[in-house]
Amino acid sequence: MLLGCIGDDFTGSSDLANTLARQGMRAAQYCGVPVGRADPAVEAGVVALKSRTNPASEAVAQSLAALEWLRAQGCRQFFFKYCSTFDSTPQGNIGPVAEALIAALGADRVIVCPAFPATGRSVYQGHLFVGDRLLSETGMRDHPLTPMTDPDLRRWLGRQTALGVDLIGAETVLRGADAIRAALDAAEHPLVVVDAIRDADLMAIGAAAEGLALVTGGSGVAMGLPENFRRYGLLAGAAQVWRGAPGPCAILSGSCSQMTRAQVARHAAEAPALRIDVDKVIAGETTAAAVAGWLLAQDGAPLAYSSAEPSQVRAA
Repeated sequence: MLLGCIGDDFTGSSDLANTLARQGMRAAQYCGVPVGRADPAVEAGVVALKSRTNPASEAVAQSLAALEWLRAQGCRQFFFKYCSTFDSTPQGNIGPVAEALIAALGADRVIVCPAFPATGRSVYQGHLFVGDRLLSETGMRDHPLTPMTDPDLRRWLGRQTALGVDLIGAETVLRGADAIRAALDAAEHPLVVVDAIRDADLMAIGAAAEGLALVTGGSGVAMGLPENFRRYGLLAGAAQVWRGAPGPCAILSGSCSQMTRAQVARHAAEAPALRIDVDKVIAGETTAAAVAGWLLAQDGAPLAYSSAEPSQVRAA
């Protein structure tokens, strides 16, 4: 295994694994820290945790356990994956986890880049945008668990960790990988936010990350990492395209983000949908078996969801 990745949730980890596979790495996703060794054919391993909204101490412990397993697989570089909207609170968990990984790896300069311009997430002058809006002006400001009220990544991350945070701005990024690497080497602090306003910027950042012990960001910035291994003849294959298995499918949704709620509403207007009442689950009135039975009895692509409005989540 060449690249060891730690994701703070399952869906983001899936996105990362798919990104790496499309860029030519043999990728595998693991739900939680595996027991035993990985298949030796795997070139990029993605350990999917559920640590995004855990207490910071738990997120750190889980991430370090994942790191220990990935190191045992012989990884040469490590990647900490978080959401492209930087989902976190002033207490963490991005900062505390990054700080713990830096200490464990002895990393001196670490890229921080949640950008993915193709999906509308860009970073300019250290500020995170969704489309043409600052992050704090989008629905993420009302997220029930991680309300993002400050788009300045340096300031937000600075609340989460005692490590200093520097910035490599777009003017440098647009000059390419060599300029980015020189700026990284000259940075005063371990954590370095890097602007990205084009997908080409992500490729340049990836090239500049060659040899770094640790990189952090959304799945976008990982696009440029496989080429660093390919350059030395370390990759066995070419780009892989995911193909689903034939047969029935079901959709599960638990996110309470504005986008997910809109997607749930649209799907429910066109296909069978079952809202899972959390209170009934806790009371034992709704069981996993009952939900599975309902899904299996439906035609098309049935949806079971617990997604709710922010006010409902707060009330719970």
